[in-house]
Amino acid sequence: MERLLRERDSGNVEYKLMLTNDDPRTLQHLATQIRYRLNEGGGEAFFEIGVSDEGEPLGLTKETLNRSLDILRRSSAIVGAQCQVLRTVEGRKGLIAEVLVRACREGELPVYLTIPMLGNVDSGKSSLIGVLCTGQPDDGNGLAMSKVARYLHEIEMRRTSSISSHLLGFTGEGDAINYGLLNPLDEAEVFMKSAKILSFIDLGGHERYLRTTLKGIMGRTPDYVIVVVGANAGIIGTTKEHLGVAVALRLPIIIVVTKVDMVSEEQTTHVVEEAQRLLKLPGIARIPIVITTLDDAVVAARNMATGRIVPIFLVSNKTGFGLSLLRSFLNLLPPRLRWSEKYEKPFLMWIDDKFNVKGVGTVVNGIIQEGSVGLDDLLQLGPFDDGSAKIVRVKSIHVNRVSVAKAFAGQDVCLALANVDYEEVQKGFVLLDKSQRMVPVRVFEARITVLHHPTTIWRGYNAVAHIQTIRQTVEFLEMSEEPLRTGVTADVKFRFKFKPEYIIPGDWFVFREGRTRGIGVISNVYA
Repeated sequence: MERLLRERDSGNVEYKLMLTNDDPRTLQHLATQIRYRLNEGGGEAFFEIGVSDEGEPLGLTKETLNRSLDILRRSSAIVGAQCQVLRTVEGRKGLIAEVLVRACREGELPVYLTIPMLGNVDSGKSSLIGVLCTGQPDDGNGLAMSKVARYLHEIEMRRTSSISSHLLGFTGEGDAINYGLLNPLDEAEVFMKSAKILSFIDLGGHERYLRTTLKGIMGRTPDYVIVVVGANAGIIGTTKEHLGVAVALRLPIIIVVTKVDMVSEEQTTHVVEEAQRLLKLPGIARIPIVITTLDDAVVAARNMATGRIVPIFLVSNKTGFGLSLLRSFLNLLPPRLRWSEKYEKPFLMWIDDKFNVKGVGTVVNGIIQEGSVGLDDLLQLGPFDDGSAKIVRVKSIHVNRVSVAKAFAGQDVCLALANVDYEEVQKGFVLLDKSQRMVPVRVFEARITVLHHPTTIWRGYNAVAHIQTIRQTVEFLEMSEEPLRTGVTADVKFRFKFKPEYIIPGDWFVFREGRTRGIGVISNVYA
């Protein structure tokens, strides 16, 4: 093992040369350190046992290492955490252990990651989700896809056209919760029993469903994205477009090459080399790593949050090849977003979907962006066409089909609302704490980059903007540079065409029209 960087005071990585003292005071002191590192890592931390504070990989004897691990486990239990030894390697004088410490469920929210699946149609996105979440291989004839499809026509056409989420849960020791359940896709059971949850967002790969795919990315606040590439087809169709959107949004990327059982080793190598070449292009500038061992997976997971590393996995949904390694990697993925820092802020949530539930009434769904919400809380709903807002009451709260008394930032929730009819609610509306001022925005300024446009863009041009869960046509009013062409970055003033929206400076958005694609960051808003 090579020399590591010097231990940092911040972050979720701690070095310990050895742990030998197990008196109560020492255990409590270590427990305090563990709690600090867990808070820094959003519920997960890495401990390097046998490494000095300067990063020297000295190592320990087998007996001393085992005693150190036992003390680490006992101190972790004090703060309600569990340990998983990821790997043991040789240091300069003995053994070094890398340990994942994860907060348990008792009294704590699970570690939660959101990962959309991107890629071309027929690349195996839905099948991969089905196999990962159920632990059962595909039959090569659509079995895995049928388990996660949302509608009958998707099963018949073998093509996803909607947005759906599916959970994969892990215990504190890293075992998959789903595989021990009677129904592996039971969201409530997975949520109640997991210390860590990965929510896979299944999205359409066909070009005609691009607007739905963009909504699934923009409205879900992803931690990472998985780009699925079929080994039989390679990087074709919308794969490059999806990859470009992920790069433009600065999201860490994972590439999974599926269907390796259908093609020769030479074809698989060709697809991997094509992906590596694409990732190394100047506009992307990522570092691709083909994951072949658990050590590769550990190193990649530790560095994923930087956004520079792109791990490449080779799997077969039918034979199970590579899936165990991919699951181990997903178990180690650290949360990228620090939702706990937003718990104390005023409540904020954009509505992603709405339902008219018999006996309940109006129910809305979305991811809480800031704050928390409890039963009988009063919230503002809007803005309506005239810019007004309406006060609504929260009648009930469900998180992953589990009834709860309170929900927090980062959670995908369903809220039953009183004092509003189903027809009044629109997707893209915002729910806001009643103490905040809801400013209806009709005009906004943004710094944009045109990713692709066949000709030129002039004032008066119209395109569809995707902001959070909002999808509305906008008009280009003013531009710092005119005309705009592919690759040009400029400051642009936009106007919503049909109704005001609630948006915030700093939000990213994507705009599209025909073959035109662009991305931007909101800099200013006007009522």
